Amino acid sequence: MFEKLQPAPADKILALIGLFRADPRKDKVDLGVGVYKDGNGGTPVMRAVREAEQRLYKEQSTKTYLGLAGDTGFNAAMAKLVFGDSADASRIRAAQAPGGSGALRLVAELLKRSRPDATVWVSDPTWPNHIPMMRGAGLQVKEYPYFDAATGGVRFDDMLAALKQVPAGDVVLLHGCCHNPTGANLAAAQWQAVTELLLERQLLPFVDLAYQGFGEGLDADAEGLRIVAAKAPEMVVAASCSKNFAVYRDRVGAAMIVAKDGAQADIALSNMLSAARSIYSMPPDHGAAAVRIVLEDDALRADWQVELEEMRTRMLRLRVELADALRLQSNSNRFDFVAHHRGMFSRLGLTPQQVERLRVEHGIYMVDDSRINVAGLPEGKITELAKAIVSVLD
Repeated sequence: MFEKLQPAPADKILALIGLFRADPRKDKVDLGVGVYKDGNGGTPVMRAVREAEQRLYKEQSTKTYLGLAGDTGFNAAMAKLVFGDSADASRIRAAQAPGGSGALRLVAELLKRSRPDATVWVSDPTWPNHIPMMRGAGLQVKEYPYFDAATGGVRFDDMLAALKQVPAGDVVLLHGCCHNPTGANLAAAQWQAVTELLLERQLLPFVDLAYQGFGEGLDADAEGLRIVAAKAPEMVVAASCSKNFAVYRDRVGAAMIVAKDGAQADIALSNMLSAARSIYSMPPDHGAAAVRIVLEDDALRADWQVELEEMRTRMLRLRVELADALRLQSNSNRFDFVAHHRGMFSRLGLTPQQVERLRVEHGIYMVDDSRINVAGLPEGKITELAKAIVSVLD
């Protein structure tokens, strides 16, 4: 039965994990894996989440199913976190999903049912899972220009020019904040321009919000999405709690719909839940329940926001330190963009060969497109890291 199968291509990030673990060097540095790390290199359970889990353990009386939509309290809290207080809740529906990836797939399945001939347009580059997620649901995928590797900024004029050619009815996938893998974000005025173009071209906005709170702050990071939501008659959203609640392995996400009215929102949600039934049936409960408890309790939410802000500002500090060290070591402004990017990631603009040299010669691990996890930068050793990076430059 399996004799005709060929080995599946290795996931680059998972392969990198294996290489890092097998490396015996004590001073090796992991900048590849996309999880937040503290100053000790660990990924701790957040204080508020731990307290919520303790409450859940004491209070939960059953493990029976919650239903296809999952934890409805979680869904309501996430919709408010993402869209804010001023959004028209009567047009918004949400369903708990197994992580941000599960939310992406749920939205993709809904799009396949509602717009089977539509193409999903993704940024160049985009998160590596976006394209297989969309294609896995049977959707066509094309790219629009986004990142300028030479400047570290957004090719905004090229982006708009490309989107002006997209056929009406197609879908445009936008990163809500902290663009993965580049860290280069759209400014508020650019979000406004994109929104007007989407409306003019009758394109459906699809926002992936995986890092809310990691860029400029919880509300600021949702500003672009809220600009779209305030004007677009319809949109879809995939949100993740993996990063901002550090519940990676618990797989906590939400798929959201904004429809023209409540009746259409209900119909869309029923189709999304039907798709969920055919894929995984019911979502996992534990992590979403913990997130719900945090968001519904004023004290826990306040503590969560304090710790999240500590994580965010630490990454900003590390960005500045790395940019300053690279400027000093390279005697150029080539890497200044690192300080201006936001979120966990930046692309350094190195070649795969230079990335390989860093791994072999210095024990520094990053994805071969030179995406680095800023949270993984070694505290107190950034100067040494900068020297290593500059040593492999042509």
